[in-house]
Amino acid sequence: MSRETERHAKFGWPILVLDLLLYLLAIAVFICGIVYVNTNPPEAVPSPPSPVSSGKIPPTRLAQPATSRGGGAPVLGICLIILGPFTLVAAFLTTLGFIVLPPNEASVLLLFGRYIGTIKSEGFWWANPFYTKRKISLRLRNLNGEKLKVNDNSGNPIEIAAVVVWKVEDTFAACFEVDDYNDYVTTQSESAIRHLASAYPYDSWEDEAAISLRAHIDEVSEALEKELQERLQKAGVRVLEARLSHLAYAPEIAEAMLKRQQASAIISARQKIVEGAVGMVRMALDLLSAEKVVDLDDERRATMVSNLLVVLCAETNVQPVVNTGTLYS
Repeated sequence: MSRETERHAKFGWPILVLDLLLYLLAIAVFICGIVYVNTNPPEAVPSPPSPVSSGKIPPTRLAQPATSRGGGAPVLGICLIILGPFTLVAAFLTTLGFIVLPPNEASVLLLFGRYIGTIKSEGFWWANPFYTKRKISLRLRNLNGEKLKVNDNSGNPIEIAAVVVWKVEDTFAACFEVDDYNDYVTTQSESAIRHLASAYPYDSWEDEAAISLRAHIDEVSEALEKELQERLQKAGVRVLEARLSHLAYAPEIAEAMLKRQQASAIISARQKIVEGAVGMVRMALDLLSAEKVVDLDDERRATMVSNLLVVLCAETNVQPVVNTGTLYS
């Protein structure tokens, strides 16, 4: 069951205007604080008359220095100077909340390690600046697998490769159920192709009705797609298409298997030729008997059948022999 939760964030444009105003306010407050302090310096309080001039204290005693009224800079100016950086920090935090999502891209939101939801709508959005935002692509991807050397169901070494079209459908599973969903797709695809190759023979020599890798591409591709979907569903991945892109015997047996294929093709062709020749001979004999063109005994019928089969089944042109005598000489 999917644990993905789709969330709808706030539109980013109004908050962008507010954020720009916060930046301007921070700068203005800070500058106003400095100006206020510079234009309102603390007033000095005059020192009391020196006791030395009155003759009550010896001249050796130093006079007290003048003091400032209020004991420091104006409080309002200091507050403005402090408030300016705080406003700037607030504006910066607001900036961290902006999210730009192009089509077919999602943003997974986390708050201090807790899953909050996923934003899938394209556009300019704003979310809590304390969210951790992880972008993930929802576009279609192609996995062009490398050539794998495996043994088929008959034990023959073959080379096989496949192309897989897939996309992320469940962002929660893709981010948190597996460590790296890209590596997971690659590894599981290779494992599925190896299992598929070992489940079917390369070619069905003995049983033509049996499913083979070479002769039944659609059935094999459908089985591969089904197995991949079962494996990759755990990572939130949906398989749209899976097809074999390369299929061949391994180099060490390729020549022998080629001869076997050629021999099988020759046998099949000869079988068709013989079946056609026998049909033609039967048709010729039936027509001769029906039309009563000639009356042949069993021996002459056998000779005629033999001659017709030689003519029809020969690989080269047959040279005719003219018989000037009787059929029995």
